[in-house]
Amino acid sequence: MKEFERIQAKQLLSRLNETPRFIQIVAGPRQVGKTTLVKQVLTHFSDRSLYVSADLPVAPTAQWIEQQWQRAMLSKPSMDRPFVLALDEVQKVDRWSDVVKSLWDQRPEGLHLVLLGSSQFLMQHGLSESLAGRFEVIRLPHWSFDEMRSAFGFELADFICFGGYPGPSSLITDEERWRNYILDSVIEPTVSRDVLGLARVDKPALLRRVMQLGSAYSGQILSYQKMLGQLQDAGNTVTLSHYLNLLSATWMVTGIQKFAGDVARTKGSSPKLQVFDAALQVAQTVPDLKSLRASEGGIDSELWGRLVESSVGTHILNTTDNQHQVTYWRERTVEVDFVISGLSGLLAIEVKSGRRARALSGLTAFTNHFSQVTPCVVGTGGIPLDEFLGRPVSVWYSDLVK
Repeated sequence: MKEFERIQAKQLLSRLNETPRFIQIVAGPRQVGKTTLVKQVLTHFSDRSLYVSADLPVAPTAQWIEQQWQRAMLSKPSMDRPFVLALDEVQKVDRWSDVVKSLWDQRPEGLHLVLLGSSQFLMQHGLSESLAGRFEVIRLPHWSFDEMRSAFGFELADFICFGGYPGPSSLITDEERWRNYILDSVIEPTVSRDVLGLARVDKPALLRRVMQLGSAYSGQILSYQKMLGQLQDAGNTVTLSHYLNLLSATWMVTGIQKFAGDVARTKGSSPKLQVFDAALQVAQTVPDLKSLRASEGGIDSELWGRLVESSVGTHILNTTDNQHQVTYWRERTVEVDFVISGLSGLLAIEVKSGRRARALSGLTAFTNHFSQVTPCVVGTGGIPLDEFLGRPVSVWYSDLVK
């Protein structure tokens, strides 16, 4: 990663140059550069920093955190000589949040604490239980098209096919190596270590199939009953929903809920499956990526259209802030691909890649059903795809919804 290629690095450095008030949490999926980013920032503190990782063959105990804390104390942190302690994969330590809370509450002045984690559901569990009011989160999502274009020279078709993982960016001309990297270095460690290793999963094989199904149907609405029909030994819809939530918490696959204007109806709807990065879908479902990329969908316009819509979905998930909610809407034969809800109203997004004859009837129907709606077309006849992917969705919301 180039010097401060990502805005989050500047954000972290700025906070570490302030008086220590909060624990800094750097959270995000695997292989997006959390460790690289933090180590890059720590170079600005010379010998006044310590980075250690709990990602060990045997999960360390709470004593491990105390030992790293004592190592930091040897530097005698003060306001004049601050020190930064960075603990990576801290969620793998049992009772980590309780230990961190105890140490942080008796910290000396001048000590900064940075925690890194790739498992959202465990990080949030510990934060909400023990560290409320003591932390700030820096979210590090998958790389955006603008970031991949700036850092690695990606074109739009590259991003649609290969997504936002920086590690294999140099392998996109070798389809087999790129695919193996995503499968072996991203998907498998996330499933086996972040989910199966840290959460109770009674049917591991089913969880893996839910991951594959979610990738294959990314961008499509699929009821839990239909999922049961696609899977063997599927158990029940409660199990499927739980496993989908676990995969969502590790930034892999999620189920976007239907916008209904009513919380109860929204939660009971069929989910729209959506990967958090295009690579997760493509590596598992597209057999001839080279030909598809070379023709930019010419050999299979239907598949290309699904990848385009899914890529817009990944951009929305990764660049929407906590002030906005992402849903979809469908009634009978009319549909809106994405609905962004916020304090100022609703931003209804229709993605048009030229693969569907569906016009703007969904946007029209949605506007007639609900108030304070701003319709938005992305792609053919609307905001150019590369332009839309070049700005965070929270920014589009602020500019378009008045």
